[in-house]
Amino acid sequence: MPIFDISVPISAATPVYPGDPAIEISDYLALARGDAANVSMLRFGAHTATHVDAPAHFIQNAPGIPQLSLETLIGTARVIEVPTSVRAISIDHLGEIGEATRVLFKTRNSAFWRDPQASVFREDYTYLTAAAARHLVERGVRLVGIDYLSIEQFKSTGFETHLALLSEGVVILEGLDLGAVAAGVYELICLPLKLAGGSGDGSPARAVLRTLE
Repeated sequence: MPIFDISVPISAATPVYPGDPAIEISDYLALARGDAANVSMLRFGAHTATHVDAPAHFIQNAPGIPQLSLETLIGTARVIEVPTSVRAISIDHLGEIGEATRVLFKTRNSAFWRDPQASVFREDYTYLTAAAARHLVERGVRLVGIDYLSIEQFKSTGFETHLALLSEGVVILEGLDLGAVAAGVYELICLPLKLAGGSGDGSPARAVLRTLE
């Protein structure tokens, strides 16, 4: 039963969304300095690399990371491959969703992670339109994932795609790497950190796909 790691590594070379905290990983304790153990210190935002957006990200007093259901984050997911020519995922690109309640979009974005300039944030990433987001909600989808750091068009001011999903309790999974994954149906296992502090807006996550046969 093959397992695909669809998470993006976190390092100083990992791009961050403009305006988000930079990634800092340093040696708090180090054997090489004579300390008793190696202990790394991590400093980065909740929406770093592969991460989950909870409704609290854009909606005041909405459920946060601690309230997300594991039943939403783990289960059957459909990977939809979008042609590399597409910059905006519309209803026409959704294909046959079937009974899937978790949908992950594989786009031209996945190739960005292997680009020699991968550490540079790409403003031209492919995104999900608000109309397509509303259609997914109408179809009963409970989790939507995409393979770059935002599901929203860059420099959006109304955040219609986020709001269309989060206002209906749909979990957003951003920053995936689906480069090695073919379109089809898999089991998704996505576990964000169990953060109890802050606003609960989001959390980095380890996400994998497992074949069903």
